[in-house]
Amino acid sequence: MGQTVYSSIKFGTDGWRGIIGFDFNMANLSRVVVASCQELKFQYSDRVKSKKILIGYDRRFMAEHFAKSIIPFVNACGLEVILSSSFVTTPSCSLYVRELNILGALVITASHNPYNWLGLKIKNFQGSSVNELFTKEVERRIKLGNITEPIKSNYQIEDIKQFHIEKINSFFDMQFILDRLRKMNIKVFIDAMHGSSAASINKLFHGNTQSVIKGIREEKDPYFSGNPPEPLINYLDKLKNILLQKKEEGFKTLGIVFDGDGDRIAVIDEKGRYCSTQVLLPYFINFLGKKAQNNYPVIKTVSGSDVITKIAEGQNRNVFELPVGFKHIAEKMIKEKILIGGEESGGVGFGHFLPERDALFASIVLLDCIAKEEQYLCDSLDQIQRNYGPSFYDRIDINFPDQSKKNILKNYIFDNIPKYICDYEVKSVSYQDGIKLRIDNNYWVLFRFSGTEPLLRLYCEAPSEDSLKDTLSWSKIFIKNIIS
Repeated sequence: MGQTVYSSIKFGTDGWRGIIGFDFNMANLSRVVVASCQELKFQYSDRVKSKKILIGYDRRFMAEHFAKSIIPFVNACGLEVILSSSFVTTPSCSLYVRELNILGALVITASHNPYNWLGLKIKNFQGSSVNELFTKEVERRIKLGNITEPIKSNYQIEDIKQFHIEKINSFFDMQFILDRLRKMNIKVFIDAMHGSSAASINKLFHGNTQSVIKGIREEKDPYFSGNPPEPLINYLDKLKNILLQKKEEGFKTLGIVFDGDGDRIAVIDEKGRYCSTQVLLPYFINFLGKKAQNNYPVIKTVSGSDVITKIAEGQNRNVFELPVGFKHIAEKMIKEKILIGGEESGGVGFGHFLPERDALFASIVLLDCIAKEEQYLCDSLDQIQRNYGPSFYDRIDINFPDQSKKNILKNYIFDNIPKYICDYEVKSVSYQDGIKLRIDNNYWVLFRFSGTEPLLRLYCEAPSEDSLKDTLSWSKIFIKNIIS
């Protein structure tokens, strides 16, 4: 039976996740917690003179119960527990750990996964996710079967969410933002997707948003309205309907979306266009880079838009391109001064704040940029397209029946790199994270395989909507021919 338990525990891009009652159960969770605490002590106790571990949890079914249930296992590792007083975002936990210089945090969350999933994220004392070497050591400890008997002890309760709110408030003039947005006739709706960022906006503005900014889907719903709490356009019908209604009433409308644990962001601009971080990162760099009195570098992942590179290099900033996963960005942000780092799936981190993606902080940066520029987001984005585009982006996922099919496909692509795609010559190939085929400026396709699932992700940036559609179609046929 032990082998069955251990074999189901494998860390992904950011943490360990599983279906509640199956992979994610108390037997597995207790082993992960003990191994994580032991590794936190082993790696960081000499650098952090603290034995405190923060336990946070999101809004999912039984998340609070699991958070309280692991306290005795943390105590058994000789560590002291700080428990969040309520559901809380993952970035809130990261910030608290870093600011108070405690050993680390364990966050019970499944992020953007479907409602029946739960998981655990591990945060280090620097306020970021632990790296892959760390999680490999956690997995090794689990396989060794190191069991610790739980010990009941007292624990500390803190309002982690309020700590986060107050820290964000110290960076901005909230009244200025409200006054300027009202002057611009903008109505902002922030969609919490029933996740752990709920009620944060009201707290940020001290309950005085004056009908300018309003939170939606803030009530608790264990089913997340029937869709995963992921900031993708297909899951935003309620937000789209509200924006359309307010637009018909004569307002400019802006929608901001957070994922289930509040570390990822997306936007619907005043023209009703869905904006992923492929669009938002260039906007942030364009504005913040011009204002900043430094030449700090920018970080993007291999799946990030070429527009990011063009804007950063236009400001004489170096651009680091890293594998997908914010933990890679965080490591770089910890080691050196960085203006901004981000990934296409919604994670944005700001070097002057935290080496961690934080949707709430990013949303206020966005509103502050709009207010200070006195320019609608849609107009700024159009200007960026004129200066650095055109650029169109999309991603599709292809599932396989099992890992063997995935491995066959992976090996075939590596051995048979196409020379032409849609009659355009492939100019270069990168193997940094997957297989990236570059065709031209703002034109590439990336084949990237999941490390934990029988899944292939196809990413593409192209200079027109037609070329984007054609290239993705070519890629799907290319994959289908291999499989068949």
